[in-house]
Amino acid sequence: MAHERDALITGIGIVSCLGSGADAHWQALNSFSPVLDTTSFPPFAVHPLAPLELDTQIPKRGDQRQMEMWQRMGVFAAGLALDSAGVKGNTELLSKMGMIVAAGGGERDYAVDSAILSGYPKAANPDAYLNEHLLGDLRPTLFLAQLSNLLAGNISIVHGVIGSSRTFMGEEASGADAVRIACARIAADQADIMLVGGSYNAQRPDVLLHYAMGGLNRHAPFEPVWARQASGGGMSLGSVGCFLVIESRSHAAARGAGAYGHIAAIRTDRSRRQPGEATKNATAQLAAMAGHFNPDGAAAISGASGAPGATTEEAAFLAGVGVPVRAVATALGHSLEPSFPASLALAALAVKNGALFPPLEAAEQPMVAPLKQALVTSWGHWRGESLALVTAA
Repeated sequence: MAHERDALITGIGIVSCLGSGADAHWQALNSFSPVLDTTSFPPFAVHPLAPLELDTQIPKRGDQRQMEMWQRMGVFAAGLALDSAGVKGNTELLSKMGMIVAAGGGERDYAVDSAILSGYPKAANPDAYLNEHLLGDLRPTLFLAQLSNLLAGNISIVHGVIGSSRTFMGEEASGADAVRIACARIAADQADIMLVGGSYNAQRPDVLLHYAMGGLNRHAPFEPVWARQASGGGMSLGSVGCFLVIESRSHAAARGAGAYGHIAAIRTDRSRRQPGEATKNATAQLAAMAGHFNPDGAAAISGASGAPGATTEEAAFLAGVGVPVRAVATALGHSLEPSFPASLALAALAVKNGALFPPLEAAEQPMVAPLKQALVTSWGHWRGESLALVTAA
């Protein structure tokens, strides 16, 4: 039953390798072919960001210049979301719009990193060497430019979103908790309209090195998420910016706004990832949604990263749910902080269109029945299990 404090998705802004905006993504998913850069960062394949017309959402060149790429992506996607919701430039609404951003750090000084990585193994006292060079070589101004809350600050400056602002860090779980808390604030009548999302620039040597050191990157050749599990799994990272406008049903109705979908339920949790623990969390989350979830006419939009272990266990869990599944990292690449908002965006688009987009690989089953609901999963590559249910608005 509809309630005035229901959390509705009234705006979607998304940029990725598939293009810019909700319509471009829907079209690309319905005629899918992988978009990959296999030459810039060998031996890894990356899903590169499609070209953006930055002037359309960040009109001042000075603003563009002072941002790094991950910030430009996020500010651009936030502008798309505000446009989509019909609130761009509405100073009255923007002055009370809250914002929750999921963000990691900015880019690094590659020359310093390279020198330290080269010298560290040869140092007579490696610990002393590391401390000396981290203290002496890193520029304070560079560090200040990497602060995670700069994305929220730039969105406020460029788009005028000046209500409450929070920035969460914590990879995949930060994006899921950003959405969960926005929905909770709306349900509790602590907010009427929120801007939620994040951005991730995968086209950076430092992040590829970071996950390569953990043995998590997928080496070329590229394979879809489920198929690659047979050969050891691994993540193919993707550059993604995604923001959602989430709004109470009563607030959206009062301004005559349409909606893409209703976030009927959302749960987040974490485990130490002992065998079966993530499945236990997900099973409890699904049970908590039993009053809303109907597998007839439902599908699952999976945020599975491709990381071994977690992805294989999630595949088994979803097989038990018994609905068609789409692993969106096959199309977008895995994007960590914005991966859950991006999955929600694609789920809402599918529910609004009443149809699931075609399979992205052979392991996924087609769906011919009308789509009424979409489960959205996010099992972080290391920690964090999240589940949401998107229904028709």
